Amino acid sequence: MVPAVPALRRALISLPRTPPSPPPSSPPRQILRLHSFSPTPHEEPCDPQNSSATLLRRAAALLNSAAQPSHLSQIHAILLSSGILRCSPSLAAKLFLSAADLGLIHQARHLLDEIPGPSVPLWNAAIRLHSRHGAFVDALLIYDKMLHQGVVPDGLTLPPVLKACGGLPTPTVGRAVHAHILRRGFETDLFVQNGLVAMYAKSGWIPCARAVFDRLSDRNVVSWTSIISGCAQNGFPLEALQIFARMQSSSDVRPDFIAIVSVLKAYMDIEDLDQGSSVHGLVIKLGLDDEPDLVITLTAMYAKCGQVHTARSLFDQVPSPALILWNAMISGYAKNGFASEAVELFREMIARHTKPDSVTIRSAILACAQLGSLEVGKWIEDYTGHSPFKDDIFVKTSLIDMYAKCGSIARAHRVFECISNKDVVVWSAIIMGYGLHGRGREAIHLFEEMKCAGVRPNDVTFVGVLSACNHAGLVDEGWKYFCSMRDYGIEPRHQHYACVVDLLARAGHLEKAYEFVRSMPMEPEVTVWGALLNACKIYGHVGLGQYAAEQIFALEPLNAGHYIQLSNIYASAGMWSDVAKVRVLMKEKGVTKAIGCSLIEINGKLHSFRVGDKLHPRSKEIFEMLSELERKLKKSGFVPHMGSVLHDLSMEEKEESLCNHSERIAIAFGLISTAPGTTLRIMKNLRACVNCHSATKLISKLVGREIVVRDINRFHHFKDGLCSCGDYW
Repeated sequence: MVPAVPALRRALISLPRTPPSPPPSSPPRQILRLHSFSPTPHEEPCDPQNSSATLLRRAAALLNSAAQPSHLSQIHAILLSSGILRCSPSLAAKLFLSAADLGLIHQARHLLDEIPGPSVPLWNAAIRLHSRHGAFVDALLIYDKMLHQGVVPDGLTLPPVLKACGGLPTPTVGRAVHAHILRRGFETDLFVQNGLVAMYAKSGWIPCARAVFDRLSDRNVVSWTSIISGCAQNGFPLEALQIFARMQSSSDVRPDFIAIVSVLKAYMDIEDLDQGSSVHGLVIKLGLDDEPDLVITLTAMYAKCGQVHTARSLFDQVPSPALILWNAMISGYAKNGFASEAVELFREMIARHTKPDSVTIRSAILACAQLGSLEVGKWIEDYTGHSPFKDDIFVKTSLIDMYAKCGSIARAHRVFECISNKDVVVWSAIIMGYGLHGRGREAIHLFEEMKCAGVRPNDVTFVGVLSACNHAGLVDEGWKYFCSMRDYGIEPRHQHYACVVDLLARAGHLEKAYEFVRSMPMEPEVTVWGALLNACKIYGHVGLGQYAAEQIFALEPLNAGHYIQLSNIYASAGMWSDVAKVRVLMKEKGVTKAIGCSLIEINGKLHSFRVGDKLHPRSKEIFEMLSELERKLKKSGFVPHMGSVLHDLSMEEKEESLCNHSERIAIAFGLISTAPGTTLRIMKNLRACVNCHSATKLISKLVGREIVVRDINRFHHFKDGLCSCGDYW
């Protein structure tokens, strides 16, 4: 007798058990010729003198012909009611194996209980059946019962047992089985050891999986694949790649597609496109380029790493893409700034009758938020409202963020109010949205309301409330909230420090902001120095601005925006020779300035304009409107802010340069393309200049329109000659 493992028994006690299935019902009417092998009323079912042998042969023949689960259930019922099953363990075993082959879990389990003293192959078949169909707890209960009855397992018993252990949320049972394996002397059984590697890997216990793997004297493709995929799936991409390199250099084992999928995922996680592309070459060399899982992984890798055109070429080769492939492509577009392409592909997906899941919808919403199109946003919300994900809290949170970034904080708040169980992510999204629109007081009110509701803020929430205070110039409130972070056990990160530097510096406390930077417990990053540099431009502090720029150039030498900020500081001070030096430095480093671009949506179509753009079909009407607006501005006493011009030009040239900025052209186009009183919504890829900001305020009053402008930092709502930012941006 082999006693059951006590540790295994204790671990199994806490696991949920599946209720036993009922025995088969009486024979159905449609069973074929049930009387052809039923005993007559005068015969004893188990009497060897009668025709039992003949009946058994007929029953066995009928079993061999059972190709469908329904047929087998009928045969089982007949054998049970006729009594033949009780007198023939071999027939019961054959019936059990047939049920196992057809995947009839409950029926096989019932039959196993009726077989006296099942052999090891029968126990193995039962464990394998339950493990293969995901009934992991039942598989382990059968294994425990097998041990309890004194049956000695063999090498074929343990792999499905270990597979079942790997499917459990805790490794406790797996460790107990491992101990039993060591006691029973299976240390050299490659199949069992591979099962241990896979079990620990699937449970996320990578150190244990590595320990078993490293002790293997012989390894096959399953050994390598198990450890590589385990590392890649559990956040150890570098370890996965190191083991894959060992596999290639020290083994003649050819990697299978599962190992390659895992390696591609690892390269995707560390965003090493060069090495990932080399694995793509290996895929082609091995002739695996038509494997669906590999196509999906390659598409996702190229999309995540920014090579969306390569990803799309792979995507287009698949005639009927699966949902996971649609998700990879749409997400890749959305996360790499190809918002229009993401939305169009989402529309195509729906047109091809592929049902999206929550991931697809959130990617489409993210793309819409980047696009800034309120009309597209409304369409996506309407589509979501008729989908199974209309109450999904992640989708709702994405909608809040989208509406805030599309310029409608009212719609964002409406979605927020519709969520019954608001978690910290939902609260953080709406607080961030109000801050983005310069409504700092409302953001603070929501923050306090969140705390009263018993929701504990996290680090993202504090970024939102600090940004809101920053955009609204609420210095005292912002400082108070920053100091309260540690009350919640939150250590400030660079984003929080950058918000405080911006908060102090924008309010004119440049020296205090600089001292705050020097007192930071970590080395300041670009965001911190960038906040200080931006404030130096606002207040014309050349010396401190130059120092901040030098720190930034050492950390991020190829970002054109910082060079432009320094150039702006020099230009505002009339230091044109230094402006020229900055431009020479940019040329030497190969840094190019981003061209100002503004978008406006008219009747669901986005129109793009650049500085001085005359390529639009209606450019003649646009510039006529620009001239008319300029006349009205001058008549109202508007004086252009010449400091916004970065070149040493004449006054007349400066004025012409200022009125041709991209947002001014977009406003003019909006005025000639929409009915009086229509709100104009404009998106700009750069920060709004002082001159255009002042001019737009007055234009909103002169034309009686609300003009909403989203620049790179925030929203400006211009109405009746005022801006929602209070001239504090």
